Amino acid sequence: MSSRSYAGSIQLPDTNIIFRNIKSAKRFAIDIGGSLTKIAYYSTIAYRKALYNISGDDSQGTNQQSGGSESDLYETSEIERLHFVKFETKYIEQCLDFLRINLLGRESVSGKIIKVTGGGAYKYSDLIQEKLGLIVDKEDEMACLIKGCNFLLRNIPDEQFEFDKHGDPQYKFINSDPNIFPYLLVNIGSGVSIMKVESDSSYERIGGTSLGGGTFWGLGSLLTGAHGFDELLDLASEGDHRNVDLLVKDIYGGAYSALGLPGDIIASSFGKAMHQGTVADKSFSKADIARSLLYTVSNDIGQIASLYAMLHKLGKVYFGGYFLRCHPMSQHSISYAIRYWSKGAVQTCFLRHEGYLGAVGAFLMGAEEEDSGLYSWGENYAGSSCPLVQNDPMTPSSCWGNCDQLEMDKCEQVLMYFPLLANPTEYVPDTVDLTQDKEAREYWVWCFESSLPGFVDRAVSSQACSPDAAARARMFRDKFLERLQHLNTHPFAFGHLTVRSLLDLREHCLNEFDFPDPYLEQKKQENIAALELLSERLQYIDSLPDDCAKNNSSDSAERADIDDVLDDYDNNTSSSSNKNCSSNSAGRAAVNVFDSSKETGCETAAVAVITGLLAGNVFDWGAKEVVALMTKGLSFRQAVDKLQPRPWLIDDLDAWVERLRSGPPHKCAYIFLDNSGCDVVLGVLPFARYLLGQGTKVVLCANSRPALNDVTVAELQGIVERACMICPTLLQHTNDGTLSVISTGHGSPCLDFSRLPRSLVEAASEECDLVVVEGMGRAIHTNLEARFTCDVLKVAVIKNSWLAKRLGGEMFSVMCKYEPAGSALDPSPASTSTETPAVSSVSSVRTPAVCASFVSSTRTSAVNVSSPVPSAGAPPVDAASSPPATVQASAATAVFSKSATTAAVASTAACADLGDGVESTAISHSSKTVTSFGAADEQQTGEDGANSGR
Repeated sequence: MSSRSYAGSIQLPDTNIIFRNIKSAKRFAIDIGGSLTKIAYYSTIAYRKALYNISGDDSQGTNQQSGGSESDLYETSEIERLHFVKFETKYIEQCLDFLRINLLGRESVSGKIIKVTGGGAYKYSDLIQEKLGLIVDKEDEMACLIKGCNFLLRNIPDEQFEFDKHGDPQYKFINSDPNIFPYLLVNIGSGVSIMKVESDSSYERIGGTSLGGGTFWGLGSLLTGAHGFDELLDLASEGDHRNVDLLVKDIYGGAYSALGLPGDIIASSFGKAMHQGTVADKSFSKADIARSLLYTVSNDIGQIASLYAMLHKLGKVYFGGYFLRCHPMSQHSISYAIRYWSKGAVQTCFLRHEGYLGAVGAFLMGAEEEDSGLYSWGENYAGSSCPLVQNDPMTPSSCWGNCDQLEMDKCEQVLMYFPLLANPTEYVPDTVDLTQDKEAREYWVWCFESSLPGFVDRAVSSQACSPDAAARARMFRDKFLERLQHLNTHPFAFGHLTVRSLLDLREHCLNEFDFPDPYLEQKKQENIAALELLSERLQYIDSLPDDCAKNNSSDSAERADIDDVLDDYDNNTSSSSNKNCSSNSAGRAAVNVFDSSKETGCETAAVAVITGLLAGNVFDWGAKEVVALMTKGLSFRQAVDKLQPRPWLIDDLDAWVERLRSGPPHKCAYIFLDNSGCDVVLGVLPFARYLLGQGTKVVLCANSRPALNDVTVAELQGIVERACMICPTLLQHTNDGTLSVISTGHGSPCLDFSRLPRSLVEAASEECDLVVVEGMGRAIHTNLEARFTCDVLKVAVIKNSWLAKRLGGEMFSVMCKYEPAGSALDPSPASTSTETPAVSSVSSVRTPAVCASFVSSTRTSAVNVSSPVPSAGAPPVDAASSPPATVQASAATAVFSKSATTAAVASTAACADLGDGVESTAISHSSKTVTSFGAADEQQTGEDGANSGR
């Protein structure tokens, strides 16, 4: 396919319209409420998919640079996407006309059934059939709500949250447990329905009340003259209910201590109206009346919901329905009522996309005869608006008013929790929540902004023969920049704001404008160059003594007479494939090439493969300082010499080697890989080969989709194939099935063990007893504190000088963290003193200087800083060596520990540099918490409106 014809087959997205990709829609569902209508549809989208060919033929690069065909670089593929659009019901007829114009005569939808739910399913049934020519199949509203709720909880990690008006931050997002059941669903529409949900198929309506959103809206209109629901909420947010409600202290002069009733709680809603006149006399403001009415309805709903939850022993309640509208005032009043009446025993949870529950459920009803249960979905940040943000500027406007949107992309498989997590319900992938740390957030946004021009240039150069590449790159830049700036002021818009989510946002925007892999050619060149050195690296390792050898027959034979084996292999393969391993002199040369001063004293192969694993991890286009070295020319030996001398910053190497020496061989190791090039070829493959020699089966786990210069599973398969042409051991183990490659389902430099493909999860549950996590993004920025029930080895080189300094080390400091099986079963008691506890798992620990403000007994403490961060658009500072003043702080000596490490990383999330248009990957959020409400909160009842129920 020529580049010209290919480019014509891809339609550039209009990012400011609703009903995106409507012309490729396959299936529809509608949820019609009295005020809002939600439409769900499914579409397919064409996009470029990178082809990975690591052959020595350089025709790919030549074609690309000369403006030739793209057919060697990309192929056309499709992605499946779910779209959800919400608009006011009063515009439904115009909306149906729009759909009819775009869909009339379409074979894919004409004459088919459309699933419809909500009260409008009956009112507008004839209109839908007349306008669209589709048969209306009405679905039960409650069944759709529950089905939609289950779907969102399973597929969007940050879907649920708690709201605390007095908290900082106000939004506290909660990861869904592996088992989301049981729970209570309270749907607040005109009235209120309360449903107990025990499984996908087991649920019942256990109660409700007639005092709901209709009550608030109806009475509010009568009492205040407000014209709409949102106008009432705005009035309520400005009012003071204490001017209208009768409080306990108004009756008793203070608290009623005998009954434990504080003086500021409500004794009688609207009670002061008995004594002080009427609205006509203007004795009460409309805002005060609206506030009092809001609390009247909310307290009633909260009390009833909490009573049902406690009666049925349910600790979690989800709220949905028109009454909430993701409005802070509604969320606050409900949260406070539940907290007050349950005394903190019941957790109040809201849903980011609660308005879509019915539409999602109705859509799934129409899809359940297909294979909808065989895959998961993920939120697409590039196409979704932010329902938690009032008057969200990213919400597209139309002739139908503001139309909220949610888009979700289909994953390859069902995503599941990794089976060897020690406590899946408490697992949080990220270490820092940028939502809580304003300075860190501002710095990271600034880093992404300042790196954007270089990243745009790389995207264009990756498709130099595409005539529209520059135009698409500008569209990518504008959209990503708009979202960055919006998230800087509204960090809760997509859930937890983390560096991982910012990286995901950038990848989503790149894919939106058809840049699937800007580092495609760079990775190919580095893989080829590294493969030419693989034989020499393996010979060097084989020349070292190995006191951990398990006497594997095939591997010991190769080591015993490596020259004979290589000579025999060379006689049966092409000289070009084995030019580096054809003679004994080549082996001696290899020893000279890789005989680094850092490795000379290693003495054993077991240590050398770890050192090599770390040296390989130095090669990262996501670290600005390393990019400068690589641009000048960085050899593998130089990378080894760059590593911090032992003892390392976190140094469990001796404990790891002792485990290999004295323990039985691991059954199967799952290695989660980082970068292409030297990292995977000269670092990971020799390490994997060593484990194979121990008798350990090895599974190499790589990204499904591109992200920066990280290796993808498609690339890895080609790399392993080429490596097998160089190394007989790798070839034998590949043929035997003891060396294999598997996809992680990810497209990120970070790693989330709660969202891995079923195929990986099922295989690991049967055989894995060793997890190896490599690289800063996967082992430090995420999963630093992840605990497992098997042996775990976390290795990374810190390639950012500021981050290294804040962790108490220097550039190229090393983390080699070994956590043996069973260590996760020993609970780590929380520190109750201000002293930093020792690190029990580190056998040899350096004592660095750690910034005093980083040392904290809590995981989520923020950095105290004094100077403002550079404003957006400020001239970029060399973040690697001279971060802005906002993140400068004095250092103090402290013992390096897990607590200190966590606090340091939490604060340094603001300060790692993104490098030459890429990333130094960072981290995100802290522990999963159920808020505990104490006496201090009870003192806020005067403002918050708790009801004594007298």
